[in-house]
Amino acid sequence: MSDEEINAAFQSLWSDVNQGETFPTKRPLLAHYTSIATLESMMDKNEIWFSNPLYMNDLEELRFVIHEGANAFRQNEQIRLACGEPEQYAALCGAFEHYFNRFSNEHALDTYVFCLAEHDPANTDGLLSMWRGYGGNGNGAALVFDTTQLGHIVGSPLIISKVTYASEKERLDWIGAKLAEFAVLLANYAIPKDKLHIPAYHLFERFKMFALFTKHRGFSEEREWRVIYLRERDVHQKLDGMLHYAVGRRGIEPKLKFKVQPIEGLTNQSLSLENIVAHVILGPTVSSPLAVSSVGRMLEKVGKCEMAKRLIASTTPFRPQ
Repeated sequence: MSDEEINAAFQSLWSDVNQGETFPTKRPLLAHYTSIATLESMMDKNEIWFSNPLYMNDLEELRFVIHEGANAFRQNEQIRLACGEPEQYAALCGAFEHYFNRFSNEHALDTYVFCLAEHDPANTDGLLSMWRGYGGNGNGAALVFDTTQLGHIVGSPLIISKVTYASEKERLDWIGAKLAEFAVLLANYAIPKDKLHIPAYHLFERFKMFALFTKHRGFSEEREWRVIYLRERDVHQKLDGMLHYAVGRRGIEPKLKFKVQPIEGLTNQSLSLENIVAHVILGPTVSSPLAVSSVGRMLEKVGKCEMAKRLIASTTPFRPQ
């Protein structure tokens, strides 16, 4: 089999992804809840800060799926039998371990996530649970992004997709089902030993993307979407200058401080905060006329006069305890 034929055969590992429910087919409004101080920094510097997923609040996310998937692969008897000869199986395992170790030791550090919540166009108040969890306990702001203004470039290291929710058992069941599917594909195609790195790559990538876009079902009310940056896909290193750090309440963390501007091969040529932010919602505990006027002035001072006109205040009668 040629490389192209093998790649085409193992694309079926992605058949469970519902393309109609995610970007670019679906283009909803997406809200990012944050503090007023972060809003000011974003507007002033034209930056969006992406975080490393190893710091996510669902502790089962990246580590759990990657490690459980790898362990299940190593113990899977169907895959061993599908390979036939021991040399074939050893080559497949060696390739899979290579991709696992490369991600763990190199790529995980510079994988970054920007989290958003799907926003109802009729809702001008925001979600109370999001204000409490991410918007300064109601004392922050929500930037509402219009994804119809975003271009879709095939091969970009920036990936936008909807998060799916599952329990620990459901994730483990998914891993088992995916390995069974992989074993059937191996058995159906006579893949030369020197090309077994191709199916190993597809399996590991499927595990990785499942890990990055899946969250425990206890968080399902957030209706989360994510923008993820994968440095290994940034072959021309166009965002290397934006790899940075931040010092906060958890100590020092790696960050991607993404400049919202046109980047050839990665974004459309009209990309700007002014074009993609539909409006800014002030949280329910900082929604007085004085606060609205003050934030509007801040936006004007940092050169976002048009965005100041899109500023609204949440009317949710929430006062934190």
